[in-house]
Amino acid sequence: MPSLPDTSSLTRTSEWDGVHAVVIGIGVSGFAAADNLLHIGATVTVLAESASPAQQEKAELLEVLGATVRIGTGASATLPEGTDLVVTSPGVPPTAPALAAAYARGVPVWGEVELAWRLRDPEHPGRWLCLTGTNGKTTTVQMLDTVLRTAGVRSVACGNVGLPIVEAVMDPEPYAVYAVELSSFQLHYTHSMAAESAAVLNVAEDHLDWYTGPTGMADYAADKGRIYERVRTACVYNVQDPVTEQLVRDADVEEGARAIGFTLGTPGVGMVGLVEDVLADRAFVEERRTSAAELCTLADLASPAPHFVANALAASALARSVGVPAVAVRDGLRSFRPDGHRIQEVAVVRDVRYVDDSKATNPHAAQSSLQAYDPVVWVAGGLAKGASFDDLVRTVRDRLRGVVLLGRDRGVIADALARHAPDVRVITVEGEDTSVMDRVVGAAADLAQPGDTVLLAPGCASMDMFANYGARGDAFAESVRRLRAG
Repeated sequence: MPSLPDTSSLTRTSEWDGVHAVVIGIGVSGFAAADNLLHIGATVTVLAESASPAQQEKAELLEVLGATVRIGTGASATLPEGTDLVVTSPGVPPTAPALAAAYARGVPVWGEVELAWRLRDPEHPGRWLCLTGTNGKTTTVQMLDTVLRTAGVRSVACGNVGLPIVEAVMDPEPYAVYAVELSSFQLHYTHSMAAESAAVLNVAEDHLDWYTGPTGMADYAADKGRIYERVRTACVYNVQDPVTEQLVRDADVEEGARAIGFTLGTPGVGMVGLVEDVLADRAFVEERRTSAAELCTLADLASPAPHFVANALAASALARSVGVPAVAVRDGLRSFRPDGHRIQEVAVVRDVRYVDDSKATNPHAAQSSLQAYDPVVWVAGGLAKGASFDDLVRTVRDRLRGVVLLGRDRGVIADALARHAPDVRVITVEGEDTSVMDRVVGAAADLAQPGDTVLLAPGCASMDMFANYGARGDAFAESVRRLRAG
């Protein structure tokens, strides 16, 4: 048997025979990691506490390919003897028994992102443009990929956006640029990635059920900041969010990497921002002290909502950092349309506009959405995941015509409204089954006046009542259509 290589130096060209890799989880990223580890010759054991029918089919395929798969309660409670490497799914906390055992034994723990970075094609590694943030990640990465493709670049959107990064880097036809969406969970288990350029859109309360204790928020921000480590060209940050700028300051980057701010105000030197209705670049032009490049206008975008414009600016900065011309940025942004359930107008009923932003699953996202409309009837509630709504209510209370609450943690929002917006009318819809949405929409219609917007921006996760945020948005849209038909 060949001698075992040092796991810290494993790459695509290493000898993987004899490396026993344990993969924890059999979701999208877990399956991709296990599949590609088998492909390069590793011995693979997969541990998962549960599996859906589709995941069970994937498990059977992995067993045919030579993996050992253990699924069931307690399957990941112990780490097999002889484990050389652990590749964990992103949602598994570091306190999980198998990970704790790995740390105690000195066994390396990687995420799928770290594995993908190690498995890049050495002859065609491609450039990684990486992006994270509490909100807006998927939309911005999809914008970036659209702009890159418009410029004629062979690119792919991957990571938290859906396609596992390890699948993207193992594609037989290498990509020139990878537009990579990363969650804080993914970044937590990433150690050696060196992005060409990276951006943090924003940092706000989220996942405090994972990042617990008095340092939870600081730990969450620190994991976001890992995206800037070893960046080569540009660290893109949000001028309106000082935390993101501090993360750039704290990062250890390659010599020559620049800090590039994006702002909804007039951009300073080295920034991108708004000059009246024009998205302007004062960062990637030759005479940036005295001139700017016009990227596009607000009319070119699918939505003028402030958070959507901020996403466009961040995507533009990342694209410009790898030499995409301004005209391709304009044409790409003109053609881009966001996925469903993101500030999506459903219908206008009796002069009231109904908007589905079910993807707003935390208070920061809901606040961004609410700030795009005035006056508004706000539909909110679900699983709050430990978040507070006080700051949100204080910020938007003057916009609120009324509020309709649903879901398990509706009381958390009701309490914040009672404290900070006691004059705003609140209707609470009881029940935790999906049939309540008709009553929710009916209550919102009763509160709304002609010219108002009824906005589903729940500020909470959906799994107390719905399979996912998409199912929640679909239920809202169907109820609005029934209201219109009636």
